[in-house]
Amino acid sequence: AMGREVLIDHIIPDHVESLIAKLREMGVRIDTKGEQMIIGTSDELTSIDIKTLVYPGFATDLQQPVTALLTRAQGTSMVTDTIYNARFKHVDELRRMGADIKVEGRSALINGKASLQGAKVKASDLRAGAALVVASLMAEGVTEITGLEHIDRGYEDLEEKLLALGANVWRENLTIEEVDQVRSS
Repeated sequence: AMGREVLIDHIIPDHVESLIAKLREMGVRIDTKGEQMIIGTSDELTSIDIKTLVYPGFATDLQQPVTALLTRAQGTSMVTDTIYNARFKHVDELRRMGADIKVEGRSALINGKASLQGAKVKASDLRAGAALVVASLMAEGVTEITGLEHIDRGYEDLEEKLLALGANVWRENLTIEEVDQVRSS
């Protein structure tokens, strides 16, 4: 999402083979060796279609962050979630950032090459939060994400990891008025 090469260590690439295959189909260069994976940069991403399936198929947990990434792809992509029918809560928040996404039943149509802009968005659950983080890394300007308790529940030390990758992220405490606004939204 940040457009930089990343080395991921201590993984089992075979466990994420469906993700690797889809990223490669999009035009992302991925090299695996032992317990390492290098994800390269890509100037141009290609639209793809994804259907979530039980393992070893494409994991439903990866659908939301990949949907955010597909906003950068050239063309129209379709993501169909065959496992859960309510996994598109993140779409309205991505639209606030400028994404062109339409949900039809269990599928989302993503018109790519969107120019995402920073916005105030809310993570409604862990996976939606992951999608908003991915979108924020690609967006121009500052994105303010609330609902961090969902993200914190699933991603340990995410800020530090993103900072190590070169992201410009920080955590702020909300004022009492902002907390009341979030609760009423």
